[in-house]
Amino acid sequence: MEVEKLRALLEHVQSGDTSVDDALQSLRSLPFEDIGFAKLDHHRTLRSGFPEVIYCPNKRTEHIVEIAQRLRTRAHKVLATRANAEVAQAVQAAMPETLYHEAARILVIPGTEPILAEPPKTRGTVLVVAAGTADFAVAEEAAITAQELGSPIERLYDVGVAGLHRLLSHQTRLYEANVLIVVAGMEGALPSVVGGLVSRPVIAVPTSVGYGANFHGLSALLTMLNSCASGIGVVNIDNGFGAGYLAHLINQE
Repeated sequence: MEVEKLRALLEHVQSGDTSVDDALQSLRSLPFEDIGFAKLDHHRTLRSGFPEVIYCPNKRTEHIVEIAQRLRTRAHKVLATRANAEVAQAVQAAMPETLYHEAARILVIPGTEPILAEPPKTRGTVLVVAAGTADFAVAEEAAITAQELGSPIERLYDVGVAGLHRLLSHQTRLYEANVLIVVAGMEGALPSVVGGLVSRPVIAVPTSVGYGANFHGLSALLTMLNSCASGIGVVNIDNGFGAGYLAHLINQE
């Protein structure tokens, strides 16, 4: 349930247009709805500004579909992350208006609740910077997440440190961004370079791209955590969603 809907409900009770019993029925699912295999957090929009997001891996496809159907009845939009093609097909069969961002592996499911509040005001642009094309999926997960939450997005891909001139040719774009998400695998040095150039928050995302000594992203993670550049925060390995969500929160007025 969103803040504006709750406010409207209370105003209807106050004016006598809605009975107390009807209002209680509407609020019965707060703060969560127990459907046996999951407890759906319909209260999350009130607390954090966006509905609960579905993480798809290791969930049964039919459970994902039911969770999405339930969540969308009390939200204007629902996101499902790390959705493979099979899950996307099942969700779209049940809810044909669903949009699937294949590269990002994100499903955007329109809810049945109208958008009553004004969209969030943002300070500027979130720039997603990716070291190489192998980092594309994680970078897109970050970009689509921030975009669907309401931040303007720009992309700057394949500008890793092996060819630093590629990055430096876009310095103006780096300076103009309000928040930067920097995605890199291998040795994970790109966030340090970007952090040394800009005066804005940098969210570093290590990816599991690399040869054996990369340890599935651990070496990139440790490099980013040990950066000597100021203003860098680091999320978990391959966590594009977390980076996009955090970038949007920073970017709000």
